[in-house]
Amino acid sequence: MGGVPDVVVDYSAANDLKRQVSERLRHEMRSNPDLVGAVREQRGRALINEGVALWADAKAMEHGVAVSPAEEAALAELVFALQFRAGRLQRYLDDSRVENILINGHDQVWLDFGDSKRVLAEPVADSEEELKELLRDLARNSGQSERTLSTADPFLALRLADGSRLQAMTGVTDDKTYVTIRRHRLRGTDLPGLVKLGTLDERLRQFLAAAVKAERNIMVAGEQAAGKTFLLRALLREIHPDERFGTIETEFELWAHKNGFHRQVVPMEARESNGERVDGKSAGEITLLDLLNRALRMTLTRVVVGEVRGPEITALMQALTSGRGGNLATLHAISPSVVFDRIAELYLQARGNFSEQLAYRQIANGLHLLVYVSMDDRTHLGGRRQRWISHVWEITGLGPDGRPAYNELFGPDPGGELRAVPRTPPSPQTLQRLERAGFPAHLLHTSGWTPEMVR
Repeated sequence: MGGVPDVVVDYSAANDLKRQVSERLRHEMRSNPDLVGAVREQRGRALINEGVALWADAKAMEHGVAVSPAEEAALAELVFALQFRAGRLQRYLDDSRVENILINGHDQVWLDFGDSKRVLAEPVADSEEELKELLRDLARNSGQSERTLSTADPFLALRLADGSRLQAMTGVTDDKTYVTIRRHRLRGTDLPGLVKLGTLDERLRQFLAAAVKAERNIMVAGEQAAGKTFLLRALLREIHPDERFGTIETEFELWAHKNGFHRQVVPMEARESNGERVDGKSAGEITLLDLLNRALRMTLTRVVVGEVRGPEITALMQALTSGRGGNLATLHAISPSVVFDRIAELYLQARGNFSEQLAYRQIANGLHLLVYVSMDDRTHLGGRRQRWISHVWEITGLGPDGRPAYNELFGPDPGGELRAVPRTPPSPQTLQRLERAGFPAHLLHTSGWTPEMVR
């Protein structure tokens, strides 16, 4: 595994050296305010090398055997990781194959390797207190208070330096600390890359690319970990590099403002409260709803919401019905058939005189396409984890029952293909927009319907 040393490392010595270096740095920073950032790390590296050399001399004198250069180097790297990175956890963060890191107490670390099974890995701490100390260090290095994971504050949510999302809790479970880290693999993917992975075929790739260019409002839905954000990142690559749009997220996961492709992205990230309340409101809190309301006043061509999960749905649907189109968002749903009701549930949870009928009407008026991502996880049976687009619906207005009506443009093949294949022709208006955006409709001639069927 990448980053795992081939020699045995003395973890106790590493923790002792980390504390010594940390104390030295704190002392030196009092008299040298410029000791920050890369300068601080450089000074830390020098102190670590000095400490490891002294440790090696002491160990050689004690046992009469010299410490190998490889053992010294491995110890120095671990101390550096403890002080400036993620400690013993860093080796798993450095492994590009790892998708999720699940920690169930200090003695159980499980790794999800993309499309393969979950495996038990080496611990990242030797005790619960050491694990909580590691998490507090991560919180402090990310700019948050280190006074967390206590009786008063048993939860921790933060973004690591590589963009991974960490969620931890303690004191509300049993006597263990539980940590979940979701990593963002293949952050720079695009639709052709998803074709290579088997998520969709070439016909659907060109269809979705044209839908984004044609400024269709698209909702990407699916179960948890099905790959909704992954697909949304790929769809964003179909937006022109100089188009000015905004991304709105609880935590940055789309990275459109750092993908080296787009030049006019306005990234917005929600912020949790600092714990205080002023006039009955959480001080310092900025919600997705707050950001959406502001984004609609910034003359953006479109807004992209990383995940809709609360009252911000009302502002999003207003954006879908009032703007020029091209907005995108994701939503959790166990099947495409429940998406409309999920949106209605979020409407009813929001404040104001919102109703199920209003939600259905705004879906019918503002949402153009629903793209559903499915996942088949057979890792518990010794198989693989596979993800693919299984459905694409075109919203066609309100049906006679007052619910949104739709055409299933792409869906699972009754013959057994679970990945979406063309099923029903789109409306003439939709097809015309897609063709103007470059969609070659002749690709679908062999799918059971042709463009002439809708003209």
